[in-house]
Amino acid sequence: MSVATVDDNHGRFEDLLRAWEKLDAPEGYRAEIIEGIITLARRPSNSHTSIASALHRALVLADLPGSLGVFQNLSVVVPRREGCYIPDLVVAAEALLESPELVRAADVELVVEITSPGTARHDRLAKRVGYAVAGVPLYLLVDAFADGGPTVTLYGEPNGEMYRGLQTGKFGDTFHLPEPFDLGLDTAGWHVG
Repeated sequence: MSVATVDDNHGRFEDLLRAWEKLDAPEGYRAEIIEGIITLARRPSNSHTSIASALHRALVLADLPGSLGVFQNLSVVVPRREGCYIPDLVVAAEALLESPELVRAADVELVVEITSPGTARHDRLAKRVGYAVAGVPLYLLVDAFADGGPTVTLYGEPNGEMYRGLQTGKFGDTFHLPEPFDLGLDTAGWHVG
């Protein structure tokens, strides 16, 4: 795989991507590049997978524009942050997957990250900045391990390295995703196991 038109500090990011592509991660782990470092994370827990499945189902059943699809575990690159992330869910144009090149975060409509004990710091900080820098319009963070209890936060209106917090709620609340989704997410069945 390759990345189209990467401003990558004289090939360093391309070299990092090649190393990542060749990496044979141990069984039960997945590899990402976060801030120029290849990281390994354990496979998601059953409750993590259950939340991802509920979100995937809700997004697929939503009346999305015909060109958009919902994808699990799609690798997306953020060259300016030396990142290659694997969000839990991505909403993007289906045509992006027809190319052999990695999908650029700048080309997706929504990313969803569901925290795990080992990924929470990256999901809350490095990836939030990376997605904002890339200009991803919406970032949904399902923070199962937040202080004070599990939360859901929708970020939008990216500006440089910052997002505006559009909505925050607790597990059990109904959560609204704006256009092009216009979707109420019922989080009542979500739990941390």
